[in-house]
Amino acid sequence: MTSYALVTGASSGIGRELARLLAKDGNNVVLVARRKAELEVLARELESTYRVIARVVPCDLGDAAARDALLAAVADVDVDILVNNAGFGSNGKFWENDAVREVGMVELNVTALTDLTRRLLPAMVLRGRGRVLNIGSTAGFQPGPWMTTYYATKAFVNSFTQALAYELRGTGVTATVSCPGPVATEFSSIAGNDKSALFKKSGGVAEPAAIAHEAYQAMLQGKPMIVHGARNKLAASASKVSPVALTTAIAASLNRRIS
Repeated sequence: MTSYALVTGASSGIGRELARLLAKDGNNVVLVARRKAELEVLARELESTYRVIARVVPCDLGDAAARDALLAAVADVDVDILVNNAGFGSNGKFWENDAVREVGMVELNVTALTDLTRRLLPAMVLRGRGRVLNIGSTAGFQPGPWMTTYYATKAFVNSFTQALAYELRGTGVTATVSCPGPVATEFSSIAGNDKSALFKKSGGVAEPAAIAHEAYQAMLQGKPMIVHGARNKLAASASKVSPVALTTAIAASLNRRIS
């Protein structure tokens, strides 16, 4: 069967840039997101520029039945690369945030990622080749008041991927987690944290193309984790030795809206 890379959250930001990198290297791609129109524009771009096959599969990954339909749609191909990029966040007091949205965040950021990985990984291992790239975050290195659920979901993604990478040793399949800090995508405005100190004062907001390039190279090299940027690497290292109360307070000050 023909080999494909499946990219979730491919309609914008890091996911779109990763799809471009994969196609540039000659990979056929399955583009997954809720917004069909944006996916179709990207598919036409990739097919005309790189002469690959780009399939568009609109899907609300937070819905289990929709995930079933997605996997049925790609049952006729070998998915040798899985990029779990789709996700969203929120900002505010947990108990005041929309309850459906908070639970939906766990369903997308954690459950969908776990489900797709579990269902596509066995065939990769059987073939003796494959790569899984999960988009985690530096948010996963400490608790994050005002973005409580989001930080917790990224803690799961970071931990899950590193453990999976260990289990996969010797199989021919690798797992990599990309851990960016704040990135200049629509994610921040949708989450509401574009008005936080993290985005307004940190001075470390990265471009999605740069994050995608580093994540892609780490995936190709089979690295379990890539933390983007010297400042983020320093903060990640500090979080391992600093008291949790301190790292939590710092995260709270960065996540609080200032306008």
